[in-house]
Amino acid sequence: MAAELFPAKKLATVAPSAVQQIQQQNVSNNNTIQGCNWQGLYPSIRERNAVMFNNEQMADIHFVVGPPGGTQRVPGHKYVLAVGSSVFHAMFYGELAEDKDEIRIPDVEPASFLAMLKYIYCDEIDLCADTVLATLYAAKKYIVPHLARACVNFLETSLSARNACVLLSQSCLFEEPDLTQRCWEVIDAQAELALRSEGFCDIDAQTLESILRRETLNAKEMVVLEAALSWAEAECLRQELQPTIENKRLVLGKNIYLIRIPAMALDDFANGVAQSGVLTLNETNDIFLWYTAAKKPELKFVCKPRKGLTPQRCHRFQSCAYRSNQWRYRGRCDSIQFAVDKRVFIAGFGLYGSSCGSAEYQAKIELKRQGSVTLGVAIIKYFSDGSSNTFPVFFEHPVQIEPDTFYTASVVLDGNELSYFGQEGMTEVQCGKVTFQFQCSSDSTNGTGVQGGQIPELIFYA
Repeated sequence: MAAELFPAKKLATVAPSAVQQIQQQNVSNNNTIQGCNWQGLYPSIRERNAVMFNNEQMADIHFVVGPPGGTQRVPGHKYVLAVGSSVFHAMFYGELAEDKDEIRIPDVEPASFLAMLKYIYCDEIDLCADTVLATLYAAKKYIVPHLARACVNFLETSLSARNACVLLSQSCLFEEPDLTQRCWEVIDAQAELALRSEGFCDIDAQTLESILRRETLNAKEMVVLEAALSWAEAECLRQELQPTIENKRLVLGKNIYLIRIPAMALDDFANGVAQSGVLTLNETNDIFLWYTAAKKPELKFVCKPRKGLTPQRCHRFQSCAYRSNQWRYRGRCDSIQFAVDKRVFIAGFGLYGSSCGSAEYQAKIELKRQGSVTLGVAIIKYFSDGSSNTFPVFFEHPVQIEPDTFYTASVVLDGNELSYFGQEGMTEVQCGKVTFQFQCSSDSTNGTGVQGGQIPELIFYA
């Protein structure tokens, strides 16, 4: 799996320094043990087993790992391997065990096979982005469940819109329902980012179909069509076909009818899809009639818009108020910090408006992680009708928020100086299955804090 699909990070499992020294010694000694009493150097069986990892000394089996042209010969010790894996136990000591000195494993990458052996020998998990999927495959093949679980945890931690579609495909292949559900959460909430990611073009046809069928996909249908055509172009190249519009339609097959073209705005259809050549003349004509005629023709396409996701709102104030000399902005920043106990996607904020009649506001909204890393910025105009209602403003794309980390929500407002403001703020708010915690932000220069002020609502998907 390409390294760019995942952030460059490693699972936080720290090996004891003794084991690290053993491994360095193995390398420096060309994987042989020097001295006749090396066992006395290491007090625990774990450290003594670690000496044997990838070591020719006392090896009674060898593996030739990797596809032709990229193999690596790896030494092993049957007893240690059998203790760590029921598959190895059956291979070496079962009723059908074969007496071989060398075993070929062409379907596992050498680096991932060594990562699995490192866990079996050293009780150490060492994962990285570019090998974790192959290591999960090895752990599944040889039934090493704790390593497999660590791989899935790593993937869930690395999950984002740019790799969610690829991981969805892999999670179904590996039969990991929890990872599958996490992938769908990201794809639904950040659908347009996921569909425009490079990884989307690498998914298999079955995964493509499941995404196109998705009722809760939070995306414009034009984006869905563009993504499907990009996938079709990549599929043409995989099948050694010229990426003509006819061949794209050919590789899409019946999946074309899962794109809800009749649910698009008429302008999008007339100025985009109808002129793209992706539809036949009869289909184009029938869809125009479906838009305009009293008696609508039957279409193969799904005609109803997707339901998308229903946004939730976290209200952090118990009441609001206004006074004749408050709330004034003068270009200053209102901010609040928050954290959640599970992954959510912040779509935008609910903001107050004028307390003295209708008015138009311009809002610069911003979301940062731990007060420094900017995750989302938008400049939006909204209209306040003079009531104490909140008015929603949205980021271009929902922003993924990880649990147990503080984020800063900020707004700079330009408009009627006198507006409503919140009172009786809460430090903790339960919204469905999500708990929000709030604390004051040092970025707030206009008086907003936990107890009162602006940014009364966080709008999110969970």
